[in-house]
Amino acid sequence: MRMRFEPEAEEEFEAARGLLVDRLVRWAGEQGLPADGYMAETVLDYRHLATADGRLGLWESRHVEELLLSWLPQQVTELAGEEHADAPGTLRTLLRYLHAAQLADPRGPSLQDSLAAVDRVAEQHLAAMTDRTRWGLAKFWAMTAAEQGVDVQDMAAFQRFADRAQRGEVAYDQQVLAAIMERRLTGRALSGVARAEPQLPVLLPPDDELRRRAEASTTVAQLRGLAEWAGQGGRPVTATGRLRMAEARELVDVLGTGDKIEGVRSSADLPRLGLLMEWAKKARLVRVVKGRLYAVAKARPVLADPLRLWLRAFDACFELRQALIGARSGWHVESMLFDVYEDVLDDVLNTLYSLPYPMPWPRLRDTVHLAYRTSFQLDAGLDLQHRMWFEHADRDLRAVLDLLDDLGAIERDRGMADPVFLDIDLSDAGPELLADMPPELAELLGVAGAATNPAARERADARREELTAGPVELIRLTELGTRAVRQRLLAAGRDAPLVGELAQASAAGLLGVLAEDYDPDAARTELAGWITARGEREGALRQLTDAVRTMTFRTRAQATLDVLLAALPDGEGERLLRTLRRDTQLAPLALNALAHRELLSPEDMTDAESLLVLAESLLQLVELAGGGDGAEETLRAQGPQARDAVAAALDSAHPDRAGLDELRQLAARALGTHGARFGRAREARRSSDKSGRKRRR
Repeated sequence: MRMRFEPEAEEEFEAARGLLVDRLVRWAGEQGLPADGYMAETVLDYRHLATADGRLGLWESRHVEELLLSWLPQQVTELAGEEHADAPGTLRTLLRYLHAAQLADPRGPSLQDSLAAVDRVAEQHLAAMTDRTRWGLAKFWAMTAAEQGVDVQDMAAFQRFADRAQRGEVAYDQQVLAAIMERRLTGRALSGVARAEPQLPVLLPPDDELRRRAEASTTVAQLRGLAEWAGQGGRPVTATGRLRMAEARELVDVLGTGDKIEGVRSSADLPRLGLLMEWAKKARLVRVVKGRLYAVAKARPVLADPLRLWLRAFDACFELRQALIGARSGWHVESMLFDVYEDVLDDVLNTLYSLPYPMPWPRLRDTVHLAYRTSFQLDAGLDLQHRMWFEHADRDLRAVLDLLDDLGAIERDRGMADPVFLDIDLSDAGPELLADMPPELAELLGVAGAATNPAARERADARREELTAGPVELIRLTELGTRAVRQRLLAAGRDAPLVGELAQASAAGLLGVLAEDYDPDAARTELAGWITARGEREGALRQLTDAVRTMTFRTRAQATLDVLLAALPDGEGERLLRTLRRDTQLAPLALNALAHRELLSPEDMTDAESLLVLAESLLQLVELAGGGDGAEETLRAQGPQARDAVAAALDSAHPDRAGLDELRQLAARALGTHGARFGRAREARRSSDKSGRKRRR
C-alpha cells in the first residue's frame, strides 16, 4: 500500500484508494466509528489532487482546515432531501485508521493534534458547505439546475438545462457566479494545484554549526552593522528616504561596502550600500519613519542570532527585485527576468536543492530560458532581437547569483560538468513523446533528433559542445542555502526529507518513509542513525521486523521489508532473510525477497514454501488491483488457471487467514465457483500430493 502517487498514475491511485476505503469502512464498523465511503474517497482525493505533496498519510492542521472549509464545499454537491454525510466524523475515523494501520507519516502531527484540528473547524464546516461563494463552478450549475426542478441525475435533462443556460435563458445568482469566477482567476480555487516534484533527502549539520557559518558571512555582518549604526535614536534621511551623503560616506567606511565615494554626490550612486539599505528594510531590520532611519526594536532577537539573521536575509532576497535588477533610469528597461523574478528565483533554488552534483551554468541558464519562453510571447521577434533579450536576462540572473554567492547561499566553482547533465537519452521514449515535444524543450535536453529544423539541431549541438569542451561554471547550494530552501519548501507544503529527522520515529513509520521517499544511500544513513539512537542493535532490528510483521497491507509489508534489507550493511540483509525464512509470520515475505534477489530458486523451496509464495503473490495481487471489483476482474482475466492457483493458495499455511478468506470470496464471485468447491479442491490436492517428493531447502 503506497501512500503517495504521481498525478498521472490515475489507475494506481484509484485502486489504492478503493482498497484503503474498503478496509477503512470495515475497520470503522468493527470499532463502532462513523465512516462514509464516498466521503472518505473525496477526502483522499483532496490530499492527492489538491496539495503540492500528495501524501495521503500526513494531515497537518492546514490540510484539515482546507479540506473542511474549502475543498468539500467546492466539490461535494448535496441535493435537497439527501442525507448530509458526516465529513468531520469520517475524517476523524480516517485519521484514527491511518495510525492504527501504521500508514500515518511520522513527520506529521500526532493523532491527538490532528483530531484537535478537526474539532476546531468542525462547527464551521456546515456553514462553509452552504456558503455559495465557496462552491466550485460545476457545483454551482448543478445546484442551480436542481433548484429549478431539473433532475441532475438525468444527463439528457441536465444537458438541456446547460444548453438553455448558454443561450441566456436560465436565471441564476450573478453575484455568486462572479465570486466563484474571481476565486478561480485569482488562484484561490484548489482544483488546479500543481504537484511539486519530489526532492531527494538532504543531510545537514546541526544548527550550531550552521550558526557558526552564518556568523562568518560578510553580508550578515553588514546587515547587523547597518542596524546597529541606525540604532534606536535613528539617523536622518532625505525626503525620498535615501541617506544623506555625509552619513553615506560614514556608513561605507563602517560597513566596508567597497563603494567608490570620490566624486559621488548622491547616495543613490553607491550600489552596494543602496542594496544593503533595501535588504535591511525588506528583512525588517530597519525602517524609515518621519525622515529618520531606525533599527526595528522587534528585530533585536534576530540580530543576536546569526542563523536567524541569515535566514531572514535569505527570505528577503525574494523582495529585492527593484533594488537588484530594476531599471536605474528612464533610459533603460528591465529584462524578462524582472517580470518573473520571484518565480524564477524559486525555480532556480528548487532546481539546485538536493542535487547530488553541481549544476553547470549552461544547463541552469537554459532551464531559465525555457521559463521565459513559456511566460512571454517571443514568436514575432527576430532571432537577433531575441538573443539580445536573453543576454540581458542572463546578465540579471548573474547579478542574482552574485547576491546569493555573497550571502553564502550558493558556491561557484569551475570544472567539468557531470555526465548526467549531458544529452538525455530518449531513445526509448517513443515517437509520440518526441513528436509532442516543443522544439525549445528538445533543444534544452540536447535531443537534436527531436528538433524541428537544422538551426535548432545546430543550437542543440552547440549546447552539448559548451558542456564538454572544457571546464564550465558549476553552481550548487551551500548547506546554509539548503537549510533555507528546505524551510521554504516545507512552508509551501512540499515534502523535503532530512536525513536524521526520523531518529525518533516508530519502526513502522521509519520503514514507510524510507520505502517511499528515500534513495538507497540516504536510506542507509537514516537507518544507521535510527539503530544507533536505540543503543542496542539486536533489539532495534527486532523492532523493525516486528513492525513488518504487524502491517496489515501485504504490499506495504513487502516494500518495507525490502527497504530494510537494502539499507542494512552488506551481507547483513541476506543473513536476516535466511533467518526470517523460518519465521511463521514473515516467511512468505522473506521467501519472496529471497527469490527476487535470486538467492533462492524455485527448486530450492519445499512444497510448503512454494505454496506460501503463491499465496503471498495472490494476496498482493488482490491489493494492487484495489480489492473488490478490481480484484475480481483481475482474477477473471487469468482464466481457468486462476481457479487452481487460488485453490493451492488456500491450501497453504499462509499466516494471513483473513486475507485468504477474502481471496476465497473474491475468487468465488469472479470465477463462478462456490467457496466449498475450493475446499474440495484442496482435499483432492492433498490426496494427489501424498506421494510427492520433498524439495531441497
